[in-house]
Amino acid sequence: MARVGLTTERLAQAGAELADESGFDAVTPSALARRCGVAVASLYSHVANGQELRTRVTLLALEELAGRASDALAGRAGRDALVALGNVYRDYARAHPGRWEAAQARLEPADAAGSAGVRLSGMTRALLRGYDLPEPEQTHAVRLLGSVFNGWVNLEAAGAFAHSEPDSAESWVRSLDALDVLLRTWPRS
Repeated sequence: MARVGLTTERLAQAGAELADESGFDAVTPSALARRCGVAVASLYSHVANGQELRTRVTLLALEELAGRASDALAGRAGRDALVALGNVYRDYARAHPGRWEAAQARLEPADAAGSAGVRLSGMTRALLRGYDLPEPEQTHAVRLLGSVFNGWVNLEAAGAFAHSEPDSAESWVRSLDALDVLLRTWPRS
């Protein structure tokens, strides 16, 4: 990145690229300053500290995920929507491992409330309404889907499924099928 034109948005993008290359923990002001060819002090015109920098990378990752989810879910319902959403998460995590890690980071309540995470949750709830799940069951189901998607991609990235047959892609499809059955027969409290 050229020194001229350094902006908060460009720093977040450069931080996201650094996260994908070296991991989210590597996103520090000093590492980003080296990457951008500027002094660390130059970054502080755009971000207050390392935590704000990491928060901006998290917000960028959530925005990217929400955009992809919105595109993938358009016009879909039921199992088709579930598979589309699951594949968005899995594909994003595979293509952008550092951003995926950033998307899991805890945000301050005000940042979380204004983030695209709210849109992602809303899209998931819309998907669940297609399964006729009322509140508070939707909250339980959102948490279940998030846990399955997050757990799956993290285990797959760590190589946990590489030691046996069948291929993890086949198990992924079977897992989505099982989630579909579960959502269609969700136990009512």
